[in-house]
Amino acid sequence: MLLRDAALDLLLGSACVGCAAPGRVLCGPCRARLPVTPVAARPDPCPAGLVDSWAAGTYDDLLRAMVLGHKERGLHALRGPLARMLEVALQPVLPAPTSSRTGAAGGLVLVPVPSRSSTLRARGHDPTWSMTRAAAAGLARAGQPVTAARLLVLRPGVQDQAGLDAGARAANLAGSMTCPSPALRRLAVARPRVGVVVCDDVVTTGATMREAQRALEAVGVPVVSLAAVAATRRRGVARRSPG
Repeated sequence: MLLRDAALDLLLGSACVGCAAPGRVLCGPCRARLPVTPVAARPDPCPAGLVDSWAAGTYDDLLRAMVLGHKERGLHALRGPLARMLEVALQPVLPAPTSSRTGAAGGLVLVPVPSRSSTLRARGHDPTWSMTRAAAAGLARAGQPVTAARLLVLRPGVQDQAGLDAGARAANLAGSMTCPSPALRRLAVARPRVGVVVCDDVVTTGATMREAQRALEAVGVPVVSLAAVAATRRRGVARRSPG
């Protein structure tokens, strides 16, 4: 599917989102500029109780162009590169064969944050889910016990987050997510001992991630970490991962 997306972009005509060079939506030189080391992405101020959060880099320049191109312009060929950026953000929590880390025995389940139905209809696709699923598939091919599952749904009435400050975002999202029981039953049967990582494209105030964490933990699903492609600069991308 990734090859098909790239072929379609070439046939229909496209330009690199990073440098505008004609051809692929992400040229070789820009691809070579992508980060390879995860960074801690803890919002400041941080929502109380938020677990560790990681990102591939800062939400500006190339990563910003990739996120917006995939999400708003429907550049599906960017799904693969974005999935690899999510894999970078996941490096600190990937279970090693002899790890005793929480969730390592049963592997990890990547859970995307849900979007409003109206937003998905307008875009014609679910960018967060497709990116998360592709990242899980790539890690599984590399031998990691990782899968992806859509465990969360968004209740009606949630407003668009654009333009809201940290307090307004938290209020808008409070109690907005739920984890339906059928999804939980399927997870319990397939992966009885897992750790969950909540995934998104961008960490801003942390309100979305915190609400996702709350909804999962409310039904007994352990959230071990949060991962995103990028974190906004004003919300403090911090130190690099030691590993």
